[in-house]
Amino acid sequence: MPRNARLIGLDPGQKIIGLALSDVLLMLASPYGSLKRGRLAANAAEIAAIAAKEGAGGLVVGLPLGLDGSFGPAAQAAKDWGMAVAAAAGLPVAMWDERLSSAAVNRMMIEADLTRAKRARAVDAAAAAYMLQAALDATRPPAPDYPDD
Repeated sequence: MPRNARLIGLDPGQKIIGLALSDVLLMLASPYGSLKRGRLAANAAEIAAIAAKEGAGGLVVGLPLGLDGSFGPAAQAAKDWGMAVAAAAGLPVAMWDERLSSAAVNRMMIEADLTRAKRARAVDAAAAAYMLQAALDATRPPAPDYPDD
């Protein structure tokens, strides 16, 4: 991936694709928006346009593993979709476990007292950001352990 390139996080749902964007230091993920899920070529073109506009050099696609970590039909469909979108958009892709990301985001939004309508509009992008942040956190080298003086 090019230096100072961002990552785009994708949370592919049945009807909506949540989008998130990292900063150039790959430290922080932020909700970016959502796309209506449609034809693969059209979605890949939209994602490629966002990547070009925002300076993104790769994708992280949410992989809906089973609660026990199993790789079922939904995970296979997400993997196939993510690989096809990445190939069509000309970007490298990594798959990342997104179990319970939507549930966690919904819980946080309920605790923040957002109405159901506001949650519905924001949950897809927020879930993508939650998943992308987990990937960024897991791939960052650990902080040095300084001895106490």
